[in-house]
Amino acid sequence: MDKTMKSFRYDCSGQWFKGNTHLHSNKSDGGKNFKELAELYKSANYDFLFRTDHWVASDVKKDKENYPLLWIDGVELDGKDHTGSTFHVVCLGHVTGVLRENGFETGLNSALKQGAITILAHPHWCGNSLDDCIRWPFDGVEVYNHVCHWLNGKSNGLIHWDAALKHNPNILAFSVDDSHLRPEHPGWNGGWIKVNAKVCTRSSIIKAIRCGNFYSSCGPEIKSIRFDGTELHVTMSPVRFARIVGPSSNGARKGSFDGKTFTNVSFPVPNEWQYTYLEIEDHEGLRAWTNNLFVTSQTDDN
Repeated sequence: MDKTMKSFRYDCSGQWFKGNTHLHSNKSDGGKNFKELAELYKSANYDFLFRTDHWVASDVKKDKENYPLLWIDGVELDGKDHTGSTFHVVCLGHVTGVLRENGFETGLNSALKQGAITILAHPHWCGNSLDDCIRWPFDGVEVYNHVCHWLNGKSNGLIHWDAALKHNPNILAFSVDDSHLRPEHPGWNGGWIKVNAKVCTRSSIIKAIRCGNFYSSCGPEIKSIRFDGTELHVTMSPVRFARIVGPSSNGARKGSFDGKTFTNVSFPVPNEWQYTYLEIEDHEGLRAWTNNLFVTSQTDDN
């Protein structure tokens, strides 16, 4: 008989590196080149960026330009699947042979076979149903997309991530810019991830993302997060509210509406919850999210 095993996801023994997993250059529909993007994001203390132009699979090793931050390969695929649903999927990592003319499903299957980290992009903006979230084996869901917030307010993918967590407790959450940096799409530095890794190299960042050793944010910072076997303990920038979130209506919260902030919080973690994540909110209403605190796996008792 299979038994579900849980192990705590987070290892904060490395350094926190700030990065963005979704943005566009003038190689597709963005307004700036890679050098301009690198300089702009470095001014906001970013350490890495992924190249995720539409249907332009990048090869950063061939780029001999010196940049003030780390570029990592990626691509964004878009189109309809066999059900007629529209998808945008960000693929992190080096992939080859994905061509728009071959269609969305062919491109996505190729990226999956090549081991890319696949992220369902802005599902609220695309009009994706909850069933769409589990039709394909995505590794993550965008819980916040800054450009979609600017365009029409459809930036929130939390309900889609929640639906996906019920199906796969290991699916990850991403807060992103999706910046285009054109006059009609001016937003940037509104959503990012902070990865904990020993060093800021392509292999270490990809590995940490794949393991989910990162959190997503629109403002608040998590400095440390640990689990003592019973309680979760978190140190963070000043926040007004902290919430531990479980399936359905399960959860607990700390904080008040009197304006007071705090930088440390602890929560008991119920073992029976299928998934558990932390959400924090600062005095401006900006939020940050961990991934599911635990990695789940199936073991055979026999």
